[in-house]
Amino acid sequence: MTDVIRTIDLFAGAGGLSHGFAEADQGYEPIMAVEIDPAAARTFKRNFGGDVHTGPIELVEQFPEADVIIGGPPCQGFSPLGRDRDDESRAEMNELWQQYLRAVHEVKPKAFVIENVPEFQRSAQFAQLLHLMESDLLLQEYAYGYGVLHAADYGVPQSRRRGIFVAVRGVDEVPWPPPATHGPDSASGRPYATVRDAIDDLPAKPEAVEIGWDGEQQDLHLKRNPRPTSLERYQAIPEGGNRFDLAKNRPDLLPECWRKKKTGTTDVMGRLWWDRPSVTIRTEFYKPEKGRYLHPEADRPITHREAARLQSFPDEFVFEGTKIEVARQIGNAVPPLLGKAIAEHVYRVAFARD
Repeated sequence: MTDVIRTIDLFAGAGGLSHGFAEADQGYEPIMAVEIDPAAARTFKRNFGGDVHTGPIELVEQFPEADVIIGGPPCQGFSPLGRDRDDESRAEMNELWQQYLRAVHEVKPKAFVIENVPEFQRSAQFAQLLHLMESDLLLQEYAYGYGVLHAADYGVPQSRRRGIFVAVRGVDEVPWPPPATHGPDSASGRPYATVRDAIDDLPAKPEAVEIGWDGEQQDLHLKRNPRPTSLERYQAIPEGGNRFDLAKNRPDLLPECWRKKKTGTTDVMGRLWWDRPSVTIRTEFYKPEKGRYLHPEADRPITHREAARLQSFPDEFVFEGTKIEVARQIGNAVPPLLGKAIAEHVYRVAFARD
């Protein structure tokens, strides 16, 4: 099939999922995106062009004709990291997936993909979605498959799990899961991609101080200037170590809050391993007190470039915004290689037989 497969990306973020679809080399082309965050919307526009609606999805009056709808309604209401939200804001986020279904009803695509945190698939809202798939006259035309996918199984050098729901109109079933390309469950037997595979060629001592774009390359390998105490803490933690190694090696540098808390997460102030996939890259990866974000060897947190590579973004992908805005886009993104595997699976089920 050589025809263009038109996609709409809802809650698009920087466009990690769209980039994966575009890289699938099967004719996917984003014709519209909806993203409320202005910096992320600018990133999407720079990399893909097309129509980008910057603002709430509720304000989109009409969606264009398209073959596939993709996207991830905001997940903080379901995520363990969103448990402290008030009931009103949680309800607003958890109902945004219904706006996604509004687009499905209007466009009637051949296929649609919903991406979210794994917890969404154990929620009352997801149970309602499954009920609608069996009771709504239009949605009854779609077969569907769903489950939690591990990004490392698809070549991403990162341990990251996402809940994926794929629906295809006019077929009897959607096989599940998409075939793994890496790891013990893959037909190829290829090992997982590691931190070393992703970032070993980058300088141990970054020099860039600001995000810049010279028309050919963006330097996200940003230099940091840690306080002397922070540097001493980093130096006390070996590869794969964490705050408990700090307590053992340099108890004099242990913050009082950690001194009193003898148990808890082993990722705080943790150092990555060279020869494993990284932990999940979140939006504050530049803060080692938030997780296992220290470089495997250098005495510093990972840089924006390293985080983007661990998410499987190519270096030529350009991010718009401040350092904090770009970090948020990187941490919130669907890893493009995971998106590519989903795109290829959708193509096999929905289009290859046409």
